[in-house]
Amino acid sequence: MKKQTPYMKRKQPEEVNKKGLIWAGSIFGAVAVLMIVLLIVNG
Repeated sequence: MKKQTPYMKRKQPEEVNKKGLIWAGSIFGAVAVLMIVLLIVNG
């Protein structure tokens, strides 16, 4: 039982970091798409 708790504690930050990366990537992607659309519309 002592070995299980540190493993869970180690696993949690990795999941949070992955979610953060996914959020950052999706936001960046959305902004990039908006910029491309604006360039096409203005062009």
